[in-house]
Amino acid sequence: MFAHLMDNLDLWRIGFANTLSLTVLSFVIGFIIAIPVGLARSRTGTWMSRITYGYVYIIRGTPLLVQIFLLYYGAGQFHKALSQLGLWWLFREAYYCGLFALILNTVAYQAEIVRGAVLAIPKSLEEAGASVSLSMLQIFRFIHLPIATARMLPALGNEFVLLLKASALVSVIAVTDVMGQARYLFSETLDLSVYYVAAINYLAIVLVAEAILRKLEARNIWLNPR
Repeated sequence: MFAHLMDNLDLWRIGFANTLSLTVLSFVIGFIIAIPVGLARSRTGTWMSRITYGYVYIIRGTPLLVQIFLLYYGAGQFHKALSQLGLWWLFREAYYCGLFALILNTVAYQAEIVRGAVLAIPKSLEEAGASVSLSMLQIFRFIHLPIATARMLPALGNEFVLLLKASALVSVIAVTDVMGQARYLFSETLDLSVYYVAAINYLAIVLVAEAILRKLEARNIWLNPR
């Protein structure tokens, strides 16, 4: 097993970097997009709530692998239109298609986390902000966002780990992530131990992520009231 790691260190380094970048970028970009989507979901009865509900329902109700295939193979059918829009460079690269699919997928899950955190904030805090003449934007910025973000930490940590493991699916469209490198080396050597090396790579990222999350949770006054 260690022979496969040391003899192909450059391949594993590239795979590790691609896996980490796919996971971190999709998670961060997804969270930024999930905030307005989750807020729209929390406003029940509005047309924005219905649209975002449909998006969340479709994405969460279909396999990520299907979404990856639709983006990667389906985009080729719109080659001319995408070229005219200057977007073909994005969809012709397996890495960017995989990243786009992961973003679309995690937005749906993170939006539900945002929605739950926002709905859990007591109305009395919003009323207190209004009583001191804070605007709705200021109430969101200084009351809703800090408290909701703090309460979302455990769920967001779980979503990051799930997203990391789900990122292995992009290897089926020839992305050279950790799983992609493992599949390549297995096809060359037929040695199952390459997958043990891949598992160690994923486990290393998970351990670091969980250590960071535990430190953030320990310093969180909303999760650890004194």
